[in-house]
Amino acid sequence: MSDVQWYIILFAFIMDFILGDPLWLPHPVVFMGKAIEKAEPFFRKIIKNQFISGFWFALSLIFSTWFVTFLVLRLCFLINPFFAHIVEIILLFFCLSAKTLEKAACNVADSLKNSGLSKAKKKLAMIVGRDVNFLDETGVIRAVIETVAENFVDGFLSPLFFALIGGIPFAMAYKMINTLDSMVGYNNKKYSLFGRTAARIDDAANFIPARIAVFIISFAAYFLFGKKKSRNSFKYGFKEGRLHKSPNSGYAEASFAGALMVKLGGPNYYGGILVEKPFIGTKFKDPDVNKITMACDLMLLSSFISAILSLLVLFFTKIL
Repeated sequence: MSDVQWYIILFAFIMDFILGDPLWLPHPVVFMGKAIEKAEPFFRKIIKNQFISGFWFALSLIFSTWFVTFLVLRLCFLINPFFAHIVEIILLFFCLSAKTLEKAACNVADSLKNSGLSKAKKKLAMIVGRDVNFLDETGVIRAVIETVAENFVDGFLSPLFFALIGGIPFAMAYKMINTLDSMVGYNNKKYSLFGRTAARIDDAANFIPARIAVFIISFAAYFLFGKKKSRNSFKYGFKEGRLHKSPNSGYAEASFAGALMVKLGGPNYYGGILVEKPFIGTKFKDPDVNKITMACDLMLLSSFISAILSLLVLFFTKIL
């Protein structure tokens, strides 16, 4: 268990729920993205085998992120422990993105209600990897709910999980893993070999959090929607979550589908290529725009519960 303190998690959580990601603050993910862009041509040039090149590319960036974070925090502690804890809070805050995700999802919903489908697609394109041009209104709504569900794991639960295991350096390393997957973890001509290691590491990193998420989401659904939908959330999370093409994404998505009683998933275009995916929650109806707000409420309460559970884990590990 890490040496992360309870107040680091508490204040990072509060900052995330109040501030989201302020545009005036330089975000570490931006620097991670730039590092990835700079490193990719370098590794492709020095190692011709794409798989081996991508292997060392991914490992080097992940380890470098851990090492730089570890070194910065060590130096901060040498200067002043209080200052170091402030830096830890800020770094963990940057790893969490529940409030930002809610804002982005609600922006799409507001556009659908007030500005039309075209405007909503432009907003959606900022938070999803699929081609939005092929989507109708139902497709846009599905995409938002699926993104909210998936990013509850990627943008909140997994960073907390790794902070508990290895402190802030592990949380930051996870953030690099997730950023790598979003930038190079594609099964296409350019990245099928080069990005394979990054994608597999992301799959491994999210394996446990994705399954923990079903318990947390169904627990949150109990308070928001009642016992029946909570049972649906748990049942569909494990029953249909494993049917997804991704080894992890389907669990949270299926759990949301059960809680909201909506049909999600299905085929989508990525980079102009149709990717066949199974539908989740096939016994339910297509979602309407109001389900986006409900999905955000479920994600926020699930995030709150995750933070409380993290604090409880820290408390019990300290006294045992």
